[in-house]
Amino acid sequence: MDSVFSLIGSYIDLDFKSLLLFTVVFIIAADFVKNRRPLGFPPGPWPLPVVGNMFSFDHTRTHEVLTQLAGKYGDVYSIRMGQVWLIILNGLEALKEALVTQRDSLADRPHLPLLEAITRGRGLNFTSGHMWRQQRRFALSTLRNFGFAKKSLQPVILDEFTHCAKEFRSYEGKPFNPHLVMNNAVSNIICSLVFGHRFEYSDEKFQKLLCWFGIVLHTHASIWAQLYNSFTGFMRFLPGPHQTVQQISQGVKDFIRAEIKEHKKSWDPSTQRDYIDCYLNEIQMSKGKDDNTFDEENMIICVMDLIVAGSETTSTTLRWAFLYMAKYPEIQEKVQAEIDRVIGQSRHPSMEDRANLPYTDAVIHEIQRMSNVVPLSLPHFTNRDVQLGGYTIPKGFTIIPNLTSVLFDKNEWETPFTFNPGHFLNEEGKFMKPPAFIPFSAGKRLCPGESLAKMELFLFFTSFMQHFTFSMPAGVKPVMDFLFGITLSPKEYEICAISRQE
Repeated sequence: MDSVFSLIGSYIDLDFKSLLLFTVVFIIAADFVKNRRPLGFPPGPWPLPVVGNMFSFDHTRTHEVLTQLAGKYGDVYSIRMGQVWLIILNGLEALKEALVTQRDSLADRPHLPLLEAITRGRGLNFTSGHMWRQQRRFALSTLRNFGFAKKSLQPVILDEFTHCAKEFRSYEGKPFNPHLVMNNAVSNIICSLVFGHRFEYSDEKFQKLLCWFGIVLHTHASIWAQLYNSFTGFMRFLPGPHQTVQQISQGVKDFIRAEIKEHKKSWDPSTQRDYIDCYLNEIQMSKGKDDNTFDEENMIICVMDLIVAGSETTSTTLRWAFLYMAKYPEIQEKVQAEIDRVIGQSRHPSMEDRANLPYTDAVIHEIQRMSNVVPLSLPHFTNRDVQLGGYTIPKGFTIIPNLTSVLFDKNEWETPFTFNPGHFLNEEGKFMKPPAFIPFSAGKRLCPGESLAKMELFLFFTSFMQHFTFSMPAGVKPVMDFLFGITLSPKEYEICAISRQE
């Protein structure tokens, strides 16, 4: 009898192993058929079944890995993240061909489930088609009416610097972390246009909001986001940073919703004070129109997009600037000498001074190049079949413009991995901007806040150099390592800001 049960047990065990083997083979075969590279598709590393290349490289240094892969597979190659193929573009020519020559074919954004869970298909940064065009047009025209990137915004920026400088001086030259102060200062510029007011550096709710932005930007470029975007049905029920991001985003929406509620209490359609007032007015005027995309939920996402885009990149660049000035004191001294000669100490800088400060301008641009704040830009999506680098990219594929490959290209820069303001100076010492300087990307999805960012960077940096000398605490060397995300931020550090007036 025992032998009979043993035989049956062996049969069941063998049958289970056969079923398991069949299932594994079937999954691999189905994955190969479904996700094989299309004919004429760019080459790339061989993907594993189901997960693709997701676990093939270090996600804390993605931009560096993608740049290295171009040496093996060429300027246009493909990798697979889960079930999604990504086309990686490297080098100036490949990016110009895609973003400028083929700009209409790559004007859309891909569908990213984690972002979709937050935005519900609304907003400015990750929408496409009519929604994107209508919201972008309204945002730019409205913000320009309130001085966006115009000379009239200079006093707002300089006034904010005064608040920031007071905060810096309060440390009396002792080490402090400039992270939240700089985020707050830069955010206040776009907030003055969107909300109609600034936030004090002691405002705990706003400080928490700024901390949230950093977490969200790093998580969206992490392995967790890749897993969620590839296996949404499964990941939706698992704990992890992808769940935290959704909770944080709800907190941001609640903050913005409270601001809108306050606006409504004193809202007068005949007196429009800021972007929210104008949007409330547009909601009323657009009711009943067939192509209307204006509603309160869309306003909340658009405001969130504007604040993140209008603050995070510039404040991060300025935090890198402090580090680079502390690392290269001789460059800092040269910048200060030029500012003292042209502006002196008796007045604030202005955008008119820029033409007379070529070395300072070159240093700002070199900080932007070396800090590489948005290393992989934002993803694009083909809305029709296109030819890129001699390969056929079908409709419906995600394109990643690797800005890192351009900003550190040895064929474009004399010393690509060395901080060298000479990259932006000609033989006569005058400022020049090489074609490979594209930190704001290019084409139809060029960063809409580029002109504002340039004004903020110049006025803030020049003012800081006019009033302070930056150095590391005694015995501490600058650490130039980064935290990878949609933005590339410096690791947390403390710095000393010594007042030059004293």
